Amino acid sequence: MSKTIAVETKINASIDDVWSEVSIIENHSNWMNDAEEINFQSTTKSGVGTEIKVLTKIGPIKLYDYMIFTKWEEKKSIGVEHIGIVTGKGEMQFEEISENITKFKWVETLKFPYYLAGPIGEIFGKPIIEFIWKKNLKNLKEIIEK
Repeated sequence: MSKTIAVETKINASIDDVWSEVSIIENHSNWMNDAEEINFQSTTKSGVGTEIKVLTKIGPIKLYDYMIFTKWEEKKSIGVEHIGIVTGKGEMQFEEISENITKFKWVETLKFPYYLAGPIGEIFGKPIIEFIWKKNLKNLKEIIEK
């Protein structure tokens, strides 16, 4: 079993500005409260095949989340596969609403290991992660709209 988490926001900025911020992976820890540290495991820092190790902290739980980028469509989407303790797939989607408004959507389907309570952890973890990610999008919006 796995849980899908989806959050989105409209950012008062062009799709170019939103893409410029989000496509710089090392900057994600500036707006993702749960991403304490991002380390590249590949020589590339963007695009399909890029690999990262993220020290993730949610409440008292800290773990390394390993990801590989599986999709990189400029100003459209960035996709990842989680290949560490937590497994699954995710995608960040960009949609131009108007010249100065961009919809940013973040969707992840995650599977927790049994020592993190497996399916039960997924049920209880989903609203917590949604709460954190909504805050993350608020942070992103504030950074871009400055």
